[in-house]
Amino acid sequence: MTAMTEARAAGTTQVTVPDIGDFKDVPIIEILVKEGDAINAEDPLLTLESDKATMEVPAPAGGTVEKILVKVGDKVSEGTPILMFKGGDGAMTQPPSLVSQQEPAPQAQPALAANRNPPPSEAAASADRGTGATTSGAPDFGNVHASPSVRRVARELGVDLTKMKGSGEKGRITKDDVLSFLKGPSAAPVAAAASGGSGIPEIPAVDFSKFGQIETKPLSRIKKLSGAHLSRAWLNVPHVTHNDESDITEIDAYRKELDTVAKEKGYRVTLLAFLMKAAVSALREFPEFNASLSPEKDSLILKKYYHVGIAADTPEGLVVPVIRDVDRKGIHELSKELGSASKRAREGKLSSADMQGACFTISSLGGIGGTSFTPIVNAPEVAILGVVRSKMAPVWNGTEFVPRLMLPLSLSYDHRVIDGALAARFSRHLCHVLEDVRRLVL
Repeated sequence: MTAMTEARAAGTTQVTVPDIGDFKDVPIIEILVKEGDAINAEDPLLTLESDKATMEVPAPAGGTVEKILVKVGDKVSEGTPILMFKGGDGAMTQPPSLVSQQEPAPQAQPALAANRNPPPSEAAASADRGTGATTSGAPDFGNVHASPSVRRVARELGVDLTKMKGSGEKGRITKDDVLSFLKGPSAAPVAAAASGGSGIPEIPAVDFSKFGQIETKPLSRIKKLSGAHLSRAWLNVPHVTHNDESDITEIDAYRKELDTVAKEKGYRVTLLAFLMKAAVSALREFPEFNASLSPEKDSLILKKYYHVGIAADTPEGLVVPVIRDVDRKGIHELSKELGSASKRAREGKLSSADMQGACFTISSLGGIGGTSFTPIVNAPEVAILGVVRSKMAPVWNGTEFVPRLMLPLSLSYDHRVIDGALAARFSRHLCHVLEDVRRLVL
């Protein structure tokens, strides 16, 4: 529920940011209402975007927006006032984003618009270059996929949204699209540098249509968010990957026994639950793996809890739900939680809190195949375990070769915290625990 506090004006309440987990200073990327809008309960008021998820703040009840206290780009936390709201019976029957797009002129021009509004001569030159800027009245944009705030910025800058393609989800036009379109082709490298390229030269743009037919498909929001996070982790963490394998012949036979019983009760027992328990055993033995570097990079923050992230493949991209307190749960309980988390991930119902707080991550490709891979450390964690499909292999037991089920494991780690010898010991311990189910209860 949206947080509300009483305001001085009679009948008016102050709406604040509700509980959004551990996130602080989250930027506002869209304001979906304007002053004077009549809205229904649970209608979205604004959109926040962290590096892992987007969150909409809903209306507490039906009524009217009296005054908006924030703007796009502001950073907010739980309890930050966002608008003044007056309850009443005048709620709309449709979301505020679908009302008439003709908005009253704002009382004051935003600083960004004022800085970028070109003089008449430059506007004319832009129109000649085909940027879409106009010197006459702006169109209505009634059928354009863009939020009210983006439409307002476009009108202020004289940009025709009907001549643009959006980079947002499902082709939505963002404010960055408007600014880049206004500046022309030279805007792309500037925008890339501003997005945190760390001074690394961009890959030159190529017109692939010269070589054959193409189709442009926008990335999903999850892929855009996770892509930025993975790039940041890859650039900042010196990655090393250690490969090993474990004989899981005995533990897999036991797993199949448990799975037979579990299927009758509506859930499955997979190898992941055993991997999580083995990982906790290794994290306890080698606490440097259950840690994060301090922001100053001069000390380790050792964690006394054991929350494990599980990388889940979904139609929209990779997400990492977190299973908490793995050390306190048994195989059956973990199996049920894994099934529930996987289902919510596929349906896009994971909350931001569901994906926070992991100490260590496991990425399993066992259902697909492969022999090994290099998983990217999910910083600020310092290690991640990659798992591929197990296979039968001849293993020498001292007198003869016998068929054994072998599981390949790939451990990527942050070399600033963990050296090769420690990584090898961690991997060996994990493999050793998996090779005898009795060791999981020690």
